[in-house]
Amino acid sequence: MTEVHPKVRVRFAPAPSGSLHVGNARSALFNWAYARHFDGAFVLRIEDTDASRATGAAMHDLMDVLRWLGLNWDEGPDVGGRFAPYRQSERFDLYRRAAEGLVRSGRAYHCYCTPEELDQRRKEAMAAGRPPGYDGRCRTLSDVDRAKLEGEGRPHALRFWVQEGATEFQDLVRGAVRFENNQIPDFVIVRSDGSPTYLLAAGHDDLAMEITHVIRGEDLLSATPRQLMLYEAMGFRNPPKFAHMPLIVGADRQPLSKRHGQTSVEHYRSEGFLPEAMVNYMALLGWSFGDGTTERFTREQLVEQFALEAVSHNPAAFDVPKLTALNGEYIRGLPVDELARRLTPFTGEVDDVLLLRVVPLVQERIAKLTEAAPMLRFFFTDEPPMDEAAVAKFLNADFVEALDGYLNALSSLGEWDHASIETAMRGVQEKLGLKKKTAFMPVRVAVTGSLISPPLFESLEILGREPSLARIRAGLDRAKTA
Repeated sequence: MTEVHPKVRVRFAPAPSGSLHVGNARSALFNWAYARHFDGAFVLRIEDTDASRATGAAMHDLMDVLRWLGLNWDEGPDVGGRFAPYRQSERFDLYRRAAEGLVRSGRAYHCYCTPEELDQRRKEAMAAGRPPGYDGRCRTLSDVDRAKLEGEGRPHALRFWVQEGATEFQDLVRGAVRFENNQIPDFVIVRSDGSPTYLLAAGHDDLAMEITHVIRGEDLLSATPRQLMLYEAMGFRNPPKFAHMPLIVGADRQPLSKRHGQTSVEHYRSEGFLPEAMVNYMALLGWSFGDGTTERFTREQLVEQFALEAVSHNPAAFDVPKLTALNGEYIRGLPVDELARRLTPFTGEVDDVLLLRVVPLVQERIAKLTEAAPMLRFFFTDEPPMDEAAVAKFLNADFVEALDGYLNALSSLGEWDHASIETAMRGVQEKLGLKKKTAFMPVRVAVTGSLISPPLFESLEILGREPSLARIRAGLDRAKTA
């Protein structure tokens, strides 16, 4: 049975330190779809506590990509909300007060261990076959010892005191999960420079922002018991429910990374993938629509059908050819005027009327928007760039007779339409006994500059009589002098 929550509040909380990874984008998508399914709130919270990594430019780029995907948020840095601010770098006073409260309640303590001391004890523990985590040394410092360390001016971090027992929760994807607390060392919640760690900041904000569900990748599963401990220690009596999604992997079944190729959403955007296709494909990375047989669906259908119960436990393979094929389907389904509009960033400023005429010639032949511009370039310039390899192969002495025949036949046409053009050119082909595979290649290269182009007869019609004949004539001249 699908869980129903009357006031669903979910959050997507990225650290803006680079391009939005496909895995993080899927997390955003699942959170967005869950919130929209239950008419809840989708919160964008920026986790920029690490000033050495987070940048304002990266935050704005991230929000731009989310908007491109259509994942609009209800609360966030730019739109505000009743729990503002939504950038963690602007909430440090809140985290400081929360940390002080944990110290007063005895759930956190000052740790004066230096990085060098921690590293040495870690090595000693490993050599002795003991777990290498923090040994709790500062947890039981006497007041005298603590005063001495303070007097030395030694910096300190704050560590959370992990209690005995076990931490259990019901994951909405994985089912019952249990962690033994003795396997979790006391962990840092405030660094020695005073900055909060992810665990403290995220835990505090989940409480303060009334988050009801945390939907994220299973790589963060090990952080969950720590967050649940913090929730309880900070008075969170009704903590969020957790749902951990399967990892996205490459062809080698290892977590998706740059060794598998490009992993950022911005890369696929710049390569001419449509946001509808990206959303559709990312939704299928670990989730099944309906009975699992349908792979193409709208954003509205996704919202209607989305359920965490349908999320798989198994890793999801990121398959670029499959994404590309799906993108091609979406391109073929666009109205011509809409496809022309979306091609504009890739074609540059060209004649809009002419673009509308030529788009149908490539709509069935491209899988990415970037593939259209090279195929259509010859329409928008008097002298198209020439593929020298194609020129050498088809604009030479072997094809002089063919080019001369085509030029004469086309020059004498009364009507300049693709049917008349085809009839005339096929007549020359038959008369000269030219091979089907290469018969029209000299004209294609002469007119378009390439071996890869839209349908030739329709292209000649749209290009027009005089430009077409001029290019064929120029091609004939090249062939004679080759």
